[in-house]
Formats: sequence, C-alpha cells, structure tokens
Amino acid sequence: MICGVLTFRAPLSSSSSFTCDSKRPAKHSARLKIQCSNSSPDIPLTTEKIVNDSYLTGGAYDFDRASTSLTQKLLSSPKKVTIVRHGLSSWNQESRVQGSSNLSVLTETGVRQAERCRKALGNMYFDRCFSSPISRAKSTAEVIWQGREEPLVFLDSLKEAHLFYLEGMKNVDAREKYPKEYTTWREDPANFTVNGIYPVRKLWGTAREAWKEILFSSGENFLVITHKSILRALICTALGLSPERFRSIDVNNGGISVFTFNKKGEAMLQSLNMTAHMYNDHTYLY
Repeated sequence: MICGVLTFRAPLSSSSSFTCDSKRPAKHSARLKIQCSNSSPDIPLTTEKIVNDSYLTGGAYDFDRASTSLTQKLLSSPKKVTIVRHGLSSWNQESRVQGSSNLSVLTETGVRQAERCRKALGNMYFDRCFSSPISRAKSTAEVIWQGREEPLVFLDSLKEAHLFYLEGMKNVDAREKYPKEYTTWREDPANFTVNGIYPVRKLWGTAREAWKEILFSSGENFLVITHKSILRALICTALGLSPERFRSIDVNNGGISVFTFNKKGEAMLQSLNMTAHMYNDHTYLY
C-alpha cells in the first residue's frame, strides 16, 4: 500500500559530490521521487535517476566541504582531544561574573567533581594535559592529572574571557548597575563591548590559537582543562560556528567533550558535555 509520493527539485552545482560531464552546463536541476510503501515485496521503493546516472543519496548541496581545517597545515597524525570544564568554583556558587579573574577558587564540591573526572578518565591514556593557568582550572587539572607521569602544560590561550568591570559582581548587582552592558553580555554576547574591545569576538581568535598549540604538539591523545566561555569558543571554532552562536552550547562543571581531528586538522565532535560520571561511578573508554 503506497502511503505517499514526495517530489521536489534540488539544485546541483559543479562543486557537488555528483559526477558531472564537464561539457554540460555548470548548473543542473535534478528531480527526486520517493515512494513510500508498507514493505510489500510487490511494491518496491523507487527513486528516479539523476544527473549522469548518479543517484541522490543525501548531502548538503551548498557546501564545498563538510568541514574546514583549524590548522591550515597537515598534522603529523590524527588527534583526539578531550576537553573538561573546571569543577564548581566559589564564584559559580555565589552566582558572580567570573571572567579572567584569579580570585574565584575551586570549592570542596568542585574538588569532588574533579576527582570524579579523574576516576572516569582513569582508563584513558593521554600523551599530555593542557590547562588554563587560572586558579579554578589549574586546581581541577592538578586533581585530574594526579599520578600521571607527564607534566601539566599551562597555556595562556586557554584562559577565560576578560569581562572587565563586570568580573566579581553578583549577577543581580551587575544587572542593576550596568543594565545595558549586562543585558548585551547575556543576550547578545557577540556585540558586548568595553572601550572598543569585543571580549567574545576576541575569544574566537584565542580559541584558534589554542587549537594550533594543542594540535601541533607531539602525541595523538590530549586532555584539556579550561573554562566555560573559552570552551564554547573552542567548540564553535572547531565546528565553524560564529561568535553569534556563543550561547548555543552549554557545558556543566566537570562536563567532558571529545573531538577527533584528521591529519588535515578538520574536527569531528564525538561527544558533548558528558556528565554520567557526576552521578555514578561511570568510567569512559573511547
């Protein structure tokens, strides 16, 4: 029993994945017909042939490539990068704007979260661990990396965004004292500006710098400990997303995300904000 017929017209360009005769015009129009059945053998699922005997199997017609290189140069080998957000900090707990301040420190809960991360990743081998040198991330990294032979590597490019006079203020106070700036930071962060500086846009450049420092390092499996805003920027730059997408991704304290990179420096997000280890004795092996 046929349940419906869908017909649509899809634009094809010479840069698509279809094999095209170079003598043909650069652009074509292809027609696909999909017939849905009840799996009865006498009513087959059919498609129409399209351009030069190729079949439509799915794809994004408007993109030349699926991803872009973060390094613009070949890597020595494929890489795997596991990124962890630091544990709960004192300013997290007090609902203060943190930014790049070093005054927010890891709480007892944050230490326990870091210990859970250490146990959850205990069966994983990492060539080295990179961390932000800011206190709350540094302390988290020291707990997670405990017992490993390689020394911790601290990168300034993994520091959190600098939020100027908002840093240290409770969110409710910042909203009241600087309503315009605070609202922009929360609702339109890409356009949050202080004295001509755009902290979130600047973070995109910092994230790209961090990726290069990490990916060009010797080894194939890395651990990274950092902060929420720079972590968002790392994820977005790897996926080709703009600063306007800053708040489209969230990562919990102690949340774990995993990327793999091919030798061209192109990223694939394998896991985002894994937190099973925060609620039980879950361990990861990937």
